[in-house]
Amino acid sequence: MTEAPKAGQLTFVAPRRAKPQRHLADLTMAERRAAVVELGEKAFRADQLSRHYFGKLTETADEMTDLPAASREVLAQLMPDLLTPVREITCDDGTTRKTLWKLFDGSLVESVLMRYPDRATICVSSQAGCGMNCPFCATGQAGLTRNMSTAEIVGQVVAGARTLARGEVPGGPGRVNNIVFMGMGEPMANYKAVIGAVHRMVDPSPEGLGISARGVTVSTVGLVPAIEKLSNEGLPVTLAVSLHAPDDELRDTLVPINTRWKVAEVLDAAWAYAAKTKRRVSIEYALIKDINDQEWRADLLGRLLKNKLVHVNLIPLNPTPGSKWTASRPEDERAFVRRLEFHGVPVTVRDTRGREIDGACGQLAAANPTS
Repeated sequence: MTEAPKAGQLTFVAPRRAKPQRHLADLTMAERRAAVVELGEKAFRADQLSRHYFGKLTETADEMTDLPAASREVLAQLMPDLLTPVREITCDDGTTRKTLWKLFDGSLVESVLMRYPDRATICVSSQAGCGMNCPFCATGQAGLTRNMSTAEIVGQVVAGARTLARGEVPGGPGRVNNIVFMGMGEPMANYKAVIGAVHRMVDPSPEGLGISARGVTVSTVGLVPAIEKLSNEGLPVTLAVSLHAPDDELRDTLVPINTRWKVAEVLDAAWAYAAKTKRRVSIEYALIKDINDQEWRADLLGRLLKNKLVHVNLIPLNPTPGSKWTASRPEDERAFVRRLEFHGVPVTVRDTRGREIDGACGQLAAANPTS
């Protein structure tokens, strides 16, 4: 029972945030059927609606000409517009496309569609802003505005899938192969919505988009209880741990949540995830000039990771305007790679797509503040 405030005691009541409209992507198939019945339609209309949205990538109910016009008008209530494009910029001859989206409450989020010769990847946001406060990250500097809903997350993927299907990206019509939760926000801090979104992505049509779970990567800065929870979901997605430092002293500064869960605890949770799912863990490591790119730190990282089911993804830091943080020198990057390879740790340096289009997540939103 909550104790009543004493006389003269100040209390703080968090303001109630309006929620985005309910969308069919927020719902399981059973919930969609119930929602359709509530609207006065037959339950099977939920299957038709889902097949259009997830299978045919139909944009509006008006386009569903195999449904009676009266039904389309009713079912449109389950397909509200949740994402409004504010700005889109491209590079790499049009094969990298970054979109700034406005949500219903004016919050801004970003997604990036990247097409390669053999695949197409979309990087999605899971929160508007981020509460993890990592000092080298544009989103972290902005702070957390709110969690995104499942449908707002899924909507980024569906929008990218439509763009590819229409042949609007050089290379002809295509489809999304990979989804990475490496946009704005800490996915594990919005756990329920993110897991719902993953299900919509991997469940077969008409339940979802039918993308392979092995093509989905969920990142985290190291929220240990959430990693443990994810290992029990039965979803063979790739876990990516944004480590950025192998020692607690530095990581406490670069990734402040490390003051709660230390490097050893985070890695133990990651190895338990790998053991349970048989999926290789990705260690994300942003190389920052003279901060975390020393060879002795590469050796320490190598000793922590050797003989584990792991892959290191080194990321040349994409600096934010005015930041003191910048990318490592090429010779230091090469030395870091050599030391990890010496320890037998698989390592690659991430493709630096998007630098010329405010590639670091949060930069485009910061440059386009809401009015």
